[in-house]
Amino acid sequence: MKLDGKSVAILIANSGTEEVEFLKPKEALENAGAKVTVISEKAEAAQAVNGDLEPAGKHEVDTTFAEADATRFDAVVIPGGTVGADHLRADKDAVAFVRHFVEQEKPVAAICHGPWLLVEADVVKGRTLTSFPSLQTDIRNAGGTWEDKEVVVDSGLVTSRNPDDLPAFCAKLVEEVAEGKHADMGRSA
Repeated sequence: MKLDGKSVAILIANSGTEEVEFLKPKEALENAGAKVTVISEKAEAAQAVNGDLEPAGKHEVDTTFAEADATRFDAVVIPGGTVGADHLRADKDAVAFVRHFVEQEKPVAAICHGPWLLVEADVVKGRTLTSFPSLQTDIRNAGGTWEDKEVVVDSGLVTSRNPDDLPAFCAKLVEEVAEGKHADMGRSA
């Protein structure tokens, strides 16, 4: 599928985002022709991690949540990493940024601990999704249905459990971005 002309935001915490969950979706989107913009809390290189504990690479940030205009993007990707996802869900600008995509019926993709940001944005009620297993109670308490599958798609919302699911996650991510807006996406906003 070609994503020429599509603009996608990918989030990264200034520290603690799981590197492979950031790099693989970014690569899949760029290979399909999308323009990918990296957004974080601060306009400085973000320190990624491997396995939540080991430092990995540093990645340049294009803009911050406070400066980013969500209306300029066709979709958003939320990588995991326990610490990174926790930082993102504590940032009010990140929460508002992600909530915009659901309200505007644009595709949203979250992997591993990334759905924490969806819970914080209060957009999982009535939705079916997956995540790292330790988030299932949070998702259920927020009104969502949790399933243990490699990828779950619910009207433009793409979720996966962990890095092992990246091939399926990236394929569905590209497919949903290519399809564009989903009329039922905003039902949980």
